[in-house]
Amino acid sequence: MKRLDRSEIIFKIVSYVVLTLFALICLYPFIFILSASVSSKTAVDTGKVYLWPNAEGTGLQIDAYAQIFSESRFWLSYCNTLFYTMYGTLVSMLVAITGAYALSKSRLMFGRGFNFMLVFTMWFSAGMIPTYNNFVSLGVDNRYMYIIALGFNAFNIILLRNYFSSVPTEIEEAATIDGATEFQLLTKIYIPMSKASIATVTMFYAISRWNGYLWAQMLLGPDDQPLQVYIRTVLNDVMSDQVSAEVNYSPYSMQYALLVCSIIPIIIIYPKIQKYFAAGVNVGGVKE
Repeated sequence: MKRLDRSEIIFKIVSYVVLTLFALICLYPFIFILSASVSSKTAVDTGKVYLWPNAEGTGLQIDAYAQIFSESRFWLSYCNTLFYTMYGTLVSMLVAITGAYALSKSRLMFGRGFNFMLVFTMWFSAGMIPTYNNFVSLGVDNRYMYIIALGFNAFNIILLRNYFSSVPTEIEEAATIDGATEFQLLTKIYIPMSKASIATVTMFYAISRWNGYLWAQMLLGPDDQPLQVYIRTVLNDVMSDQVSAEVNYSPYSMQYALLVCSIIPIIIIYPKIQKYFAAGVNVGGVKE
């Protein structure tokens, strides 16, 4: 076994200490909102919740969660968010995979022009107001058109295009000689060999859909709005003191409880695919 010298030992100790502190700093907000969501009304309102729940002899307070779960508006917005996340990610990945596959081919007619136009959309934008007017003129006022309108992201397509370009051409040539079609090349070779990059881009799209707020608020009606818009509505009620003073929980506890409910799916799913992130971004983001 190789023996570490003193400088390497010091470096490792300092690195582990710094990383541990950084992890704790990142973890603290999650612990705080979870604790505040079940703490007593007095403890939350007087700022006595720092890390762990503070019940002040009354026991853990879950009335905020009970109130949230009794609201039909919450479940409607939650279902809308699940709908946008699942089907929106599916549509976006369909566009990203097929577009990236075509743009990765040097034999594509006017390929350079298409790639330039794709990158051009990352450099220049028409602005929010022209984009909004464009959405309105196209009838983006329902959940289906909303999914289609936000189904394109140039950066994610470029990531997949670079990954597809790294696949050895010898494999494609061998499959072509055996009679493989373009569809078979994509589904049997490129997609299986690009699982890391595809998983990474899928997570990018899913998180973007789950956290979607601005365009949903501006374009969708009340029955089609996602969870993030509902949370903003509750936050406005808290800030304007429109929550009844007779309830057993603090208005802020309800706000924190909503935040907890909104991040649970991401916390469950993210650890399962985080192993693909480093490989997916590194290989997809660097073109040799």
